[in-house]
This record gives sequence, structure tokens and C-alpha cells, in this order.
Amino acid sequence: MKRISFTFYSILIVSVAGILLSTKAVSQISFQAGGGIGYVIPSGDFGGTTMDFYAGSKYGISAGFNLHAKGRMNFQALGIVGKIGYTSMSNDGESEPGRGKVELSQKLFSIEVGPEYHVNLPGSPLAPYVGANLALNSFSGEVTFNGVANVPSGTFSVESATRLGLGFTGGAMFKISNVTSLDIGFSYQILNLIGRSWDDTDPSKDQRLDSYKSFNDEKDPIALDANEHFIGSSRSIHSFQITASILFNL
Repeated sequence: MKRISFTFYSILIVSVAGILLSTKAVSQISFQAGGGIGYVIPSGDFGGTTMDFYAGSKYGISAGFNLHAKGRMNFQALGIVGKIGYTSMSNDGESEPGRGKVELSQKLFSIEVGPEYHVNLPGSPLAPYVGANLALNSFSGEVTFNGVANVPSGTFSVESATRLGLGFTGGAMFKISNVTSLDIGFSYQILNLIGRSWDDTDPSKDQRLDSYKSFNDEKDPIALDANEHFIGSSRSIHSFQITASILFNL
């Protein structure tokens, strides 16, 4: 995980330094900062049902909400954007048809940075944009089993995991006043592009329960077993995000 963090922060430093090294660019840089809310829809193997989670095919998470802080460094039509976000998602349902109950809780803390290209429309308060970002994503959560086959009932913490991701963004800036803008954004995030792994919290104990207590987006390296080693493929974690942010000129 240290290597992922080093790569992320190296890209961040290079992106910012590339602009600041130009004296001419510095004189034309403007800054905006603020925050907002968002709606996050799990996609790929991040979604699905609690039955999918029990079977090991998907994470079974439903849509949730996001709070974030956002900053933008503008240089003419090009900007460098940074965002820190916290997302909470959950789901509940049966483990198998007519049997058992599963409750899932997933937290996601993300740090994103990347370029944005703006199209300034003459005489209009609207400025559409497109962009991309690298993201450092930290996952944590809980799972509660009640009357579920092959695992004990109770609430269990899921070991935290960090992954490097990639996102693509689009949206528009609406100028509200000389100092304030409304940013409506849409993004598609690949949350675990780099760093997938398989972990076993305690090999000497219940193997099936351990599979749920670790994030485990890589397949189980041991030969599959219906009761214990049941995650048979790598899992891709994606999401769609809709955000609204108020930004202030600095």
C-alpha cells in the first residue's frame, strides 16, 4: 500500500509543479475552493444484492451519499482539481431465498486529483468541462449475519483496504456571482484499478467468515470449496457519482 500512496502523491506533486514552474502561468492562475454533496451509485461488482455478497460474486452495496471538499486551480481553460470525499453506503436482505439476514455497511474515503478542461462560452454564465483524475480510495465497513448458513451470527468489522483508482468527469460551472459558482458534476470511477489483493485475517479460524472480514477483491488462490473458498474471480469496483458543489473564488 505504501507504493500506491507514493505513486499517487508523486503524480500530485508533478501535476502542480508543472504549472508553478512557469512565471507567466503563475500570474494568470486563479483559485476556487468549497464543498458539496453527492449521490453515489455502485457499479460493476460493487453493486448487486446481499445474496450476491453471500455467494462471493459481488459486494451487494446499494446507492449512498457523499460529502466532499473541492479545490480548483485554474489556468485559462485548463484547471487542476483536487477533491476529498467521504461516502457512506449500505444494504440489507437475505443470504439465500427465504433464509438468513445480511446487513452491509460500506465507507469510502477518497482523495482525487487531476486535470479539467473548461469551455468558456462568451456572454454566458455556463462553462462546461471534462476531466480525469487519479484517486486514492480507502474502504472500510461492517457486516452483520443473523441466521445465515455456514457463518456465525453477529456483527463483524471488515479490514480496511486502500486501492488506486481512475475517474472520468464531466459537468458544468454556473456563475452565481463574482465570487461564487455552482459546480454540477458527473463522474465514472474505477475504484480498484491497482492494488487488488486476497487476505486471510486468521488462517487458523473459520475460513468462510474470514473471506467476508477482508476486502478481498482478488480471487481466492486456494482451490474453490462451496463452503469456505468460494470467491472464484477478481472483483471490479466501479461507481457513478452525481455531485453539486458551491465554490468560492479565492
